[in-house]
Amino acid sequence: MRILILNGPNLNLVGQREPEIYGHDSLDQAAIRMAKQFADQTLSWQQSNHEGQLIDWLHKAEHDGFHGVIINPGGLSHTSMALADAIRSINLPVIEVHISNIHGREEIRQKTLTGGACRGVISGLGLAGYALAVTALVEEDQS
Repeated sequence: MRILILNGPNLNLVGQREPEIYGHDSLDQAAIRMAKQFADQTLSWQQSNHEGQLIDWLHKAEHDGFHGVIINPGGLSHTSMALADAIRSINLPVIEVHISNIHGREEIRQKTLTGGACRGVISGLGLAGYALAVTALVEEDQS
C-alpha cells in the first residue's frame, strides 16, 4: 500500500519548535522509524509551509498511485476551508493527525475545519499518531 503523509506549515521545525508540546524528535526521525515499522508499505513524506502546495499534492495523490493520505495540516487545520474542500474532493481515505492534543490547547486550536472532511482524526499522541494512522489505513484497505 502506498500512503502519502502530508505535513503543513511549521512542521519542518518539529523537534526544535516548542519541544514541550511537540517533543524532541523530528519528522525525519519519525519517517525513519516508520519505514522500518511498516516495511511492507510505501510511505511518502512531504512537508510544505504553503497551503496551495498541500492542495496540489492532495489533488494528485490518486493519480500518483497513493491508496490513502495522512495529513497534519498544522495551523491550517483551524482556518483553511480550501484545504478542507481539497480533502473532500479526492476519492481516497484521509486521516488527520495532530502531534499535540488540540483539545487541551487554545480555544482556536480546538476546532478543526479539515478534520470534518477526514475519515478520522488522531490528536495528542505525539509522533506515534502517524503510525496509528498508517495502521488504520492498512486495516481499512485489507477489509
